[in-house]
Amino acid sequence: MRSAHDREILRLAWPAFLALVAEPLFLLSDAAIVGHLGTPELAGLGIAAVILQTIVGLCVFLAYGTTASVARQLGAGNTARALAQGIDGVWLALVIGVIATGAGLLLLNPAIAAFGASDAVNGFAADYLRIALLGITPLLVMLATTGILRGLQDTKTPLIVAVGGNVLNLLLNVVLVFGVGSFQGLGIAGSALGSVIAQVVSAGALLWVVVRAARAEGAALTPDLPGIRAAGRAGLPLVIRTVTLRAAILVTTYAVVAGAAGTANQTVDVATHQLAMTLWGFLAFVLDAIAIAAQAITGRHLGAGDLGAARAVTRRMIQWGAVSGVATGLLLAASSPVLGVLFTNDANVQDRLVPVLLVAAIGQPLAGVVFVLDGVLIGAGDGRYLAWAGIVVLLVYAPAALLASSIGGLVLVWIAFAGIFMAARGVVLMVRAQGDQWMVTGVSASPRR
Repeated sequence: MRSAHDREILRLAWPAFLALVAEPLFLLSDAAIVGHLGTPELAGLGIAAVILQTIVGLCVFLAYGTTASVARQLGAGNTARALAQGIDGVWLALVIGVIATGAGLLLLNPAIAAFGASDAVNGFAADYLRIALLGITPLLVMLATTGILRGLQDTKTPLIVAVGGNVLNLLLNVVLVFGVGSFQGLGIAGSALGSVIAQVVSAGALLWVVVRAARAEGAALTPDLPGIRAAGRAGLPLVIRTVTLRAAILVTTYAVVAGAAGTANQTVDVATHQLAMTLWGFLAFVLDAIAIAAQAITGRHLGAGDLGAARAVTRRMIQWGAVSGVATGLLLAASSPVLGVLFTNDANVQDRLVPVLLVAAIGQPLAGVVFVLDGVLIGAGDGRYLAWAGIVVLLVYAPAALLASSIGGLVLVWIAFAGIFMAARGVVLMVRAQGDQWMVTGVSASPRR
């Protein structure tokens, strides 16, 4: 039985792993290219990336919630209904995307100023964000359509699109940032423009695959207001959960900026934190591959009413998460002395990055288990518990991060993040997973007729 679970996990996790690795390469390639423009530009990208990731991250329920609901319907044998619910999520993504883009453009300057960085850094952050915000809607469509395909147990198609989009992003960034021939390049604004173009192309490709599948099953493609509202209500607990996670990232960034306020090292610390958080996010996507498999498999087993299989595969995925975390931790620790050179020419940033990455490496095994358990509970539709658990964790972590900032600065803040924050998440998730309240079988009735 264990080998059967392993094969199923590997079938879904391996393509998801490659796709998830490709996704953060949008930011990694941006960081590598912008970092060679200068340290102020890299610090500006760091602030812009936090804001952009927060906006998009709040809507991650479009992928996670859709994966769970579609997988449940698939497990119950309702493929057409699964696609209909997924289409409702796509329409919801379009609505949210338009609203978020407008709000982001209106609040751009106050949001950047809230971090308290220098005028030069703020200027570069604004240059990037003004263009990058136009990519929010295609990004949300990518989330919704990817969630549909994962729920249908298809992780290969998102992989193909992610790889193609990332290659396009890299090529466009090099040309638009540095120029070619008589074209002088656009600097940091060119990086944002290249990413937006790649995101539009990727969203179009995923949408085409989903629409074709829906037509084949006879699922409606037109907007269904009750279905869209139902998707929004179902996603609200996951929004709260994501808000708490993004708030923790924002608190961490604020703590780093505040800890170095008034010192000559502020720009160096912010730039170092940006690189470390980008690499942490990259590894989080790597570990999240098993969590993606957990969402799809858990939802399908519970939809089919197979509690034994859901429990058994959960235990196995936790083991996978721990082993994967050890592997990524060892890799990060071993490569920490040379990673800084890839992203910046500033020797001070390179030196500051090493101890921060060693702290992040130590936290990887725990992170692997946390991400898997998070995926299991999302796949089970246990969003309400995740929302309350996220609030509790944030209340524990925020004071610790601010205290670490006032005492020891950058490295101590990262110790609080990789230690206290991840440990608190691990406790609340393990407590829930030990019980049976999250193991609810069956499917929710679709609002579509």
